[in-house]
Amino acid sequence: MNITMHKFFLFWLTIVLVFPAITCANTLLATSDFSTDAEDIPPEPWSIVRFDENIPATIYRRVNRDRIEAIEASADASMALLARPINIDLQQTPVLCWRWRVERLPDNAGMKTKAGDDYAARVYVAFELPTEAMALTTRIKLGLARRIYGEHLPDAAINCVWDNRYPIGTHKPNAYIDRAHMLVVQSSSELGGQWLEERRNVLTDAKRYIGTKNPQPSLLAIATDTDDTGKYA
Repeated sequence: MNITMHKFFLFWLTIVLVFPAITCANTLLATSDFSTDAEDIPPEPWSIVRFDENIPATIYRRVNRDRIEAIEASADASMALLARPINIDLQQTPVLCWRWRVERLPDNAGMKTKAGDDYAARVYVAFELPTEAMALTTRIKLGLARRIYGEHLPDAAINCVWDNRYPIGTHKPNAYIDRAHMLVVQSSSELGGQWLEERRNVLTDAKRYIGTKNPQPSLLAIATDTDDTGKYA
């Protein structure tokens, strides 16, 4: 099967956490800044995280687009996170800000099914939960899932996605792992090729969708993936 390289051009400048009342321009805690002189990909402390070694990894590289130093992601029936560990008190800095841009959306994607579980761009926050916060059945399901998808699978996760089909504000559990929550932050293909700045209260989202009062984020990641729709293109 001849599958075309999908350069969805997931761009990143700086991902930051701020107080709710402070604008994203007034950064309190920068969790990433790709405008440094370092050329390494991934730049420390970032790393490539793969859930299935049989699936090719999305390619990430540093670029300068519109005078913005950023990360470009190119996906060819591939999936991998560009991720870094974080240890942040969301009670103090709960708001996550980022800037992104896509050139096109995966036409065959659909977040309800495993066959359509692909996104042009996503921001991924993983959480570690205390044992007492999860039912026994949940812990058993997670253990079984980690045998399939590896130890990188978190206790819970929130994905802010640029979707191709559903309106902004849509929430659905991930088609593979229901402990991962998919939140549609952008969905318009008409905005392709434009830089957009986003702002999300991670603490509020975690309380609403994960159901814990004091969530502890453990990993922050960005991703572009076409491993599911690429197989059916």
